[in-house]
Amino acid sequence: MVDKTVLARQFIEAIPHAKALGLDLTHIGEGEAEISMPYNEQLIGDPRTGVIHGGAVSAMLDTCCGAAVMSHPSAPGGTATIDLRIDYMRAATPGQSIRTRATCYHITRNVAFVRATATDDDGDRPVATASGAFTVEGR
Repeated sequence: MVDKTVLARQFIEAIPHAKALGLDLTHIGEGEAEISMPYNEQLIGDPRTGVIHGGAVSAMLDTCCGAAVMSHPSAPGGTATIDLRIDYMRAATPGQSIRTRATCYHITRNVAFVRATATDDDGDRPVATASGAFTVEGR
């Protein structure tokens, strides 16, 4: 039997935008995933403040959610985003890494449902949250 967490890790590490953003898959398994993105001046959206662009945070949330789906015990294969709602709570603190945690909390025959939170060093105040629906392939 193929270890789905290994496949999910290989998939995430092969995505070009994940490499460009410096995404590091720090945990995966049983419908959960964690990704870290180091602060990078090339990803700044506002040069006056040094804040990372929301698009980088969005891509990170989407990638982490997909990894959570792929690692869920009921998900047989790959996935793709159907819908992803992101709520930005505040700007990430310049100079700090951003971490995202995602949980796939329900799967039907065709759709997986996921929630995620992105934080910087202040883990009590989210930078952004996401909720989404993803395809379930091969079931």
